[in-house]
Amino acid sequence: MYRDNTCGELRLADAGKEVKLAGWVQRIRKMGGMTFVDVRDRYGITQVVFGQDIDAVLADKANRLGREFVVQVTGTVRERSSKNPSLPTGDIEVIADGLDVLNRSDVPPFTIEDNTDGGDDLRMKYRYLDLRRPAVRKNLELRHRMAFEIRRYLDANGFLEVETPILVKSTPEGARDFVVPSRMNPGEFYALPQSPQLFKQLLMVSGFDRYFQIAKCFRDEDLRADRQPEFTQIDCEMSFVEQEDVIRMFEGLVKHIFKYVKGMDFPEAFPRITWQDAMTRYGSDKPDIRFGMEFVDFTDLAKGNGFAVADDAEIVVGICAPGCAEYTRKQIDELTEFVKRPQIGAKGLMWVKFGPDGEVKSSIGKFYTPEQLADWGRRAGAKEGDLLLVMAGDNAMKTRKQLCELRLEMGERLGFRDREVFAPLWVVDFPLFEWDDETQRYYAMHHPFTAPNPEDIPLLKSDTGRVRATAYDIVVNGTELGGGSIRIHDSELQDQMFELLGFTPERAQEQFGFLMNAFRYGAPPHGGLALGFDRFVSMLAGLDTIRDTIAFPKNNSGRDVMNESPSPIEAAQLEELRLELRPADDKGK
Repeated sequence: MYRDNTCGELRLADAGKEVKLAGWVQRIRKMGGMTFVDVRDRYGITQVVFGQDIDAVLADKANRLGREFVVQVTGTVRERSSKNPSLPTGDIEVIADGLDVLNRSDVPPFTIEDNTDGGDDLRMKYRYLDLRRPAVRKNLELRHRMAFEIRRYLDANGFLEVETPILVKSTPEGARDFVVPSRMNPGEFYALPQSPQLFKQLLMVSGFDRYFQIAKCFRDEDLRADRQPEFTQIDCEMSFVEQEDVIRMFEGLVKHIFKYVKGMDFPEAFPRITWQDAMTRYGSDKPDIRFGMEFVDFTDLAKGNGFAVADDAEIVVGICAPGCAEYTRKQIDELTEFVKRPQIGAKGLMWVKFGPDGEVKSSIGKFYTPEQLADWGRRAGAKEGDLLLVMAGDNAMKTRKQLCELRLEMGERLGFRDREVFAPLWVVDFPLFEWDDETQRYYAMHHPFTAPNPEDIPLLKSDTGRVRATAYDIVVNGTELGGGSIRIHDSELQDQMFELLGFTPERAQEQFGFLMNAFRYGAPPHGGLALGFDRFVSMLAGLDTIRDTIAFPKNNSGRDVMNESPSPIEAAQLEELRLELRPADDKGK
């Protein structure tokens, strides 16, 4: 062995012990005739001392070391005269009596420290160096511990871990598939799974009544902070269950992991809110309930006063920002510009300030009397010092979504979105379908296998848009941590669902025939849920992005800048696969 101790485990109790360490040179400091070398491995840092008066030859050798050299040192542990309380090993040092350079290193392109001078692109290009930084490494260690604990919890509750195929049939109804050409079957393609959905349902038909998998999934879609083209989800399915059973089981898992990682207890059941209420009160189906500022509808109070913006609007809705009446015109203008950004798309912002002694000031004061605006304040529960921020729009849903962005921005500015505060909830009663104006047809809001609420089955053909799904999402701090549904297990109801979604019987059979055939042999009632594992880890690690919870992530363009993929393939490979490439200017035609 190159080492008999790690660089993070020696303590004062080891004083006098002869040790052998191996790792990377973190930094070198020279003071008089002494050279101090910090040696780092995955477990920590140990200071190693070389002295001219101890061994001049060895000290000269240490003086020729560079950052990130791989070294082995031997020596004796002693108590440090100048201790470093910021290091677990800060009470000791090793007086070196041997040094071997196991490998030299070029000067790294950025410092291997928590506060590095490397930008995102540079760190991703040299990800193997970035992973040496403790700040990144600890995220992967957390991921490892969480995976083990999730497995323990599910195993204790009777779940069986089953691996499902990675090469599957393309089902283009969802997000875009990554497709894989088959050499043995020219002109035909596999897809990489967007989720193990169909296979886990088949496992239920097979009698595996509790399944889970920490599953790799793939979606060829536009990326953002909480998305990667390949990601991992905690995928689960249960037989002979109703919605309440699934919610109870996985609420228990989430509580267990919060306790395991953060030491936090949630003694009460997570609150629940319907999708309709979430959209009405927060403008989002994943509301952040760490703070209030719920939406207030002013439409009836705003109309009929000759103010065209309100009179022509479908909705006038706002939030009450506590203690913000002192906002300057400049600050309010900043908020106006915020909501007018293309990503949000609002046309403007109205405001009402409630000052001391009942004083009311407003951007719309020439259309409304102070008494009328005071009515707005009373409806919003505004107090002295509060500020109403109000938006109007000709599409109620769109306006609420715009106001949601403003609410989150105000929550951030006012310090209401503390990362160490966690507020989970369930969103239930999602619509089963969503209408697309462009194609003039309904699409499944979740997927075609989600069961309708039994109470709404009579509405499937007569009032399709009102049908609720037996679907549920678990949301934490404004992030969808996961979601699932009770599945359709009756082949006749599934056929009806396909018909409503515009599938011909032939196309339904082509795409999902194997599942429908399986249902003919006795499918149990079943349902499940999938939690975003990368998101869960990033949330508990206090990160803004899932990228640093993944060892080798892609950038926002879906590229791995380290190994330069995706990349062209050899002409011989294309020929073997019987594929031809269009010229670049034909892409997308």
